[in-house]
Amino acid sequence: MSTKKIVVVGGGAAGFFCAIQIAELHPDWQITILEKSNKLLSKVKVSGGGRCNVTHACPDVEMLLKKYPRGSRFLKKAFYQFATKNTIDWFSKNGVNLHTEKDGRMFPTTNNSDTIIDCFLRKVHQYKIQVLTQHEVVDIKKAITANHKNIFTIYLQGREHMNADAICLATGGMLKSDKLSWLTKMGHTMVEPVPSLFTFNTTDKKITTLMGVAVDKASIQWQGIKNIEVGPLLITHWGISGPAAIKLSAWCAREMAEANYEGAIIINWIPEYNEASLKMEWMNFRQDLGKRNMGSKNPFNLPARLWDYLLQEAAIDLQTKWADVKSAQQHLLIQLLTRYTLTIKGKTTFKEEFVTCGGVDLAGIDALTMESKLVPGLHFAGEMMDVDGITGGFNFQHAWTSGWIAAQHMGS
Repeated sequence: MSTKKIVVVGGGAAGFFCAIQIAELHPDWQITILEKSNKLLSKVKVSGGGRCNVTHACPDVEMLLKKYPRGSRFLKKAFYQFATKNTIDWFSKNGVNLHTEKDGRMFPTTNNSDTIIDCFLRKVHQYKIQVLTQHEVVDIKKAITANHKNIFTIYLQGREHMNADAICLATGGMLKSDKLSWLTKMGHTMVEPVPSLFTFNTTDKKITTLMGVAVDKASIQWQGIKNIEVGPLLITHWGISGPAAIKLSAWCAREMAEANYEGAIIINWIPEYNEASLKMEWMNFRQDLGKRNMGSKNPFNLPARLWDYLLQEAAIDLQTKWADVKSAQQHLLIQLLTRYTLTIKGKTTFKEEFVTCGGVDLAGIDALTMESKLVPGLHFAGEMMDVDGITGGFNFQHAWTSGWIAAQHMGS
């Protein structure tokens, strides 16, 4: 087969992975990665606190699909081609072993994101893939030659244009869809992007005095929306964070954006109980702990600072005996434990790690090939599509999967 020119737009996880997969299949092809900034693999660098959460230990495709608030139906065809096990095997074959933490997240055994970056850079060097930074694409046009070949012309900001036989767009998440106006001219529809995976700012300054307090297992819900996430929660100086909060933000990203991030969250600090079941159990607590001070005995294993705070909010003195708590105080404390309502105003998004809900409408993309249904020879990979997962390695898994699939079909 004749040598082809392939251009991958985007120097992030999906772009690099796609380019490397193309090179493994076609080592003689001319492959170029274009990155508009001067940074490469920036999200890989900062992911997981600098450790890079490569994927999630979820070998069952049907279970994996449940971790994507948007795009799960589209991903079903994709994950049956390349999923978690394939990711683990590929990295292992290329000298990167992964380990699994108790919550299922998988990291390189070095616990250092540079291990992933170094692996990619080695592969790029091995296959002589050209990487060009500060090359911003401002337009792409397609022509068909006399012998029915695709030729793409890529126009760059302040630079000479370049040609390609096929293109993969892997520009990552975006907060404004108008940055890809040239793509809509080709007929593709954009689902307006909004942030996903963020934490909640609160106007309640009392609870933020508990900053640093972490609860290993709590549930959190955006008031009026049925989604409930269970997991670790962290009280910060700005509000509520932790895996459960961040996962909730993914499921409710669109609704929260429409509400301008103003509303309320409901926290159950002890999700093994609800309000009704805790009322029934309370009689046993009173009987078993009746002579103990409320402040000295916390039967729920909550952090002491949080327990004391909830007692104070229920107007219960820390020295009050369990048997002496008044009915109204008991009722309020049960509510605070199982339905703690907190007013939210605004969000905190970690700029280097932000994920978006929205992007290129999946109706215009073939899930089996990641090729545009409207523009043959144009492929997509990663978060620029209207696909996003909850926190825990799922967004990277989509990047690897879509990059791998696009590579199998480019230039064919």
